[in-house]
Amino acid sequence: MRALISLAVLSMLATTAFGQLATPNENGLTYGHVHLNVSDMDEHKRIWVEHFNATIVERGPLTVAKLPNMMVALTDRAPTMGSRATKMDHFGFKVRDMARFLDKWRADGLGVGRIFPGAEGQTNAYVFLPDDIVVEMQEDQGLQQEITGYHIHFITPDHEELLQWYVDMFDLEIRPRGSIATTTNVPGMNLSFGGTDQDRQPTQGTGIDHIGFEIDNLEEFCRTLEAKGVVFDVPYREIPAIGLNIAYFTDPAGIYVELTEGYDGY
Repeated sequence: MRALISLAVLSMLATTAFGQLATPNENGLTYGHVHLNVSDMDEHKRIWVEHFNATIVERGPLTVAKLPNMMVALTDRAPTMGSRATKMDHFGFKVRDMARFLDKWRADGLGVGRIFPGAEGQTNAYVFLPDDIVVEMQEDQGLQQEITGYHIHFITPDHEELLQWYVDMFDLEIRPRGSIATTTNVPGMNLSFGGTDQDRQPTQGTGIDHIGFEIDNLEEFCRTLEAKGVVFDVPYREIPAIGLNIAYFTDPAGIYVELTEGYDGY
């Protein structure tokens, strides 16, 4: 009962602006979402509302937690493995008060991992969602909001080549994030790429099933990617039941990627 009341109250208090995606760049590109497979939908919704101040939106079969700079979409399906076994290792947020966030997280019986100085000289910590999905928190005491989406982190043996692929496909620039040289930015999100000598798995079906970018004029953008050699697993299509136009492809590392048009209206 406590969880249901908290979910309802916080959802009503949150504003539309709080969950707004970042303004698209000149190519109509902004960051959209991460999509999680979860074994307990109600528990995940509760955590996103109570700990991340998210607003829950449900359209047709789609459940989405709205946050500043990004969405977290949820599918009620037990994942095949946690995120650390895959090439999409984790995603991350900035938080204004790390101690307060971690105290509340621990009090709820949720897992906290390593606390350490991050790449930008701030206090960072790993926390664990149910289903062994890893989230990195970075303290930023000057943050306007209490919490906001910040980065996604690819881990793969060919990380430099994968970074260059994203730069080429999405017309981006390589820009270091603190001591991490292999990163680039899209509006609302940093994309960080790290190396490993371990075998990592593709993402589809796992805790972090796929990542997503929001595109203005998606159909034309898909034609541009096809001209660059991208082969779509799911070609451009319109889904009125959820208010989205979508397309899917798999990147060279095996990370499943969704392109959307319409999330900015959620």
